[in-house]
Amino acid sequence: MFAVVRTGGKQYRVAAGDKIVVEKLPGEAGDTIQLGDVLFAGEGADLRSTDGLTVAAEIIAQAKSEKVTVFKKRRRHNYRRKHGHRQQLTILRILSIGGEAPKKAKAAKPAEEKTEAPAPAAEAAPAKKAAKPKKDESEAPAAKEAHAQAPLKTEGVESEMTDTPAPAKRKAAKPKSDGE
Repeated sequence: MFAVVRTGGKQYRVAAGDKIVVEKLPGEAGDTIQLGDVLFAGEGADLRSTDGLTVAAEIIAQAKSEKVTVFKKRRRHNYRRKHGHRQQLTILRILSIGGEAPKKAKAAKPAEEKTEAPAPAAEAAPAKKAAKPKKDESEAPAAKEAHAQAPLKTEGVESEMTDTPAPAKRKAAKPKSDGE
């Protein structure tokens, strides 16, 4: 029997006894974990429903991948940066395929409590502060018109808006002569 399992954003085709290397999963070496995100399962040409299907796996080791070197360079700017990265990985041994996912009885009780909880929350909703009233729509166009009619100010040019003339340019000073 085989299954296609999704973990760490990737998909793996597994069978009982296979060893796979996946993105880091929580747990120590020797722990058993259940992979519940089974996308596809079957045996030979026969397909099997994946509802409630899980894959049991044992953690063999937590390891790091080979080092990946990241080198950045900008020509003619004396810019060089060298960094390295090692991805954390988990090595798994697939024990079995087809175990039913354990259904939690405790999960049903909180769901019932949650259905009762929204009723008090609905009563508390009106107690919130009232939203600020929106500005009258007639004010907005008037502001836009006033802004459009206002003349633009330019530097160094007399303006109709002010009574003062533009600053005069300074004349070049005459050189002083010693002989009067």
